[in-house]
Amino acid sequence: MLDKRKFYINGEWVDPARANDLEVIDPSTEETVAVISLGDRADTDRAVAAAKTAFASWSQTDPAQRLSHVEKILEIYNRRAQGMAEAISHEMGAPQDMSLGDQVAAGTWHIQNFITAFKDFQFIRPLGDHAPNSMVAWEPVGVVGLITPWNWPMNQVTLKVIPAILAGDSCVLKPSEIAPLSSMVFAEIVHEAGLPKGVFNLVNGDGPGVGTQLSTHKDVDMISFTGSTRAGIAITKAAADTLKKVVLELGGKGANIVFADADEKAVVRGARHCFYNSGQSCNAPTRMLVERSVYDQAVETAARVARETPIASAHQPGRHIGPVVSRQQWEKIQDLIQKGIDEGARLVAGGTGLPEGVNRGYFVRPTVFADVSNDMTIAQQEIFGPVLSIIPFDSEEQAIEIANDTPYGLTNYVQSQDGARRNQVARRLRSGMVEMNGQSRGAGAAFGGVKMSGRAREGGIMGLEEFMDSKAISGWHRD
Repeated sequence: MLDKRKFYINGEWVDPARANDLEVIDPSTEETVAVISLGDRADTDRAVAAAKTAFASWSQTDPAQRLSHVEKILEIYNRRAQGMAEAISHEMGAPQDMSLGDQVAAGTWHIQNFITAFKDFQFIRPLGDHAPNSMVAWEPVGVVGLITPWNWPMNQVTLKVIPAILAGDSCVLKPSEIAPLSSMVFAEIVHEAGLPKGVFNLVNGDGPGVGTQLSTHKDVDMISFTGSTRAGIAITKAAADTLKKVVLELGGKGANIVFADADEKAVVRGARHCFYNSGQSCNAPTRMLVERSVYDQAVETAARVARETPIASAHQPGRHIGPVVSRQQWEKIQDLIQKGIDEGARLVAGGTGLPEGVNRGYFVRPTVFADVSNDMTIAQQEIFGPVLSIIPFDSEEQAIEIANDTPYGLTNYVQSQDGARRNQVARRLRSGMVEMNGQSRGAGAAFGGVKMSGRAREGGIMGLEEFMDSKAISGWHRD
């Protein structure tokens, strides 16, 4: 069992102000793999003070110097990829191949994309030809509090820490207390890269503790949070008295619209995407809307994909799904599957209980419901497990109406061979992102949503600007 009770503050690993131990549980085995400490007010204050002191000089550094540090972080991150993958498998249950090839690789992808975007970033830009002496300057916000989730640890840590560093901010990271080990490895990477003391700090803790302390702290200028909509609302309210900048990337209930002319792999692709990472992705296409003429075949195909999806320990190689992160999450998913049955949806694959032959670990059976109406609980609530709801539609207009009938607005999906139709539907869907025919968004495309999915824009140039304030300057001398 690992002893990970220390925090990273002002360039050093330090003991917590007072002991408050929490066990980190391996979801594949239900065994304790590490012990961390939950931070106290004194720990948060110490980290914020270190960040505030560091900001004075770090914010004035040459951008090339900040870029050099991030390039060094990327070099070390890639060298330590295997160890990072093992930490992620132990803390949140991503299978070892997926942990290395997807979870860790997501961090590499984002760091590299930020480096690319930063090299061409204009910190001072002309307002326009109509105002030759007016400029817009982009400047660091200040001390930023970063609160990250457990489902994609390095994806979210790199989407926040890297642009904050490049922008000239100093930061305090509070990773999920359920899955903190990978972030502690990341802190070791930052330390080895030689980042000046206080620019990056890490304090473990829970939402009501360190999360609230950062959100209400008078010396924290910005909070960037990824997690549940419920927690995002609480953070917004907590931050209101200090009028700090609050950026939220929250939940989703993505609709995957499958038209009759979709390619033959569209349903398979959509079901696999739903079950990917054991369904623990806010952008998962968990509602499959299928045109009536191909509906029965789609239901049969999705059920087959669910039945054929292998389930195994995160510590085994192979292309399988692992457990969900915790017993609490497992029980929540079980309750929602039962709710779908009770409300009259037709269960065509999976269901409640552990998979056959499994007697420990937080494993969920890949589950498919057919004949779902969009007012059912399973169609409206984010389940965050491998559960797919299939809903029929009769017209393009009806499909758009169903897709938009949700409090969320993160990612929607469109499957059709008709390019004009795809474009038209994409523009009418109320979401921050739309992916069509299985094509991923390009490097540097912003990740974020609308409505109760929050309005963060993470990644690329927009992700850099998120960690800056703009300043309008008139009378600029343009010699």
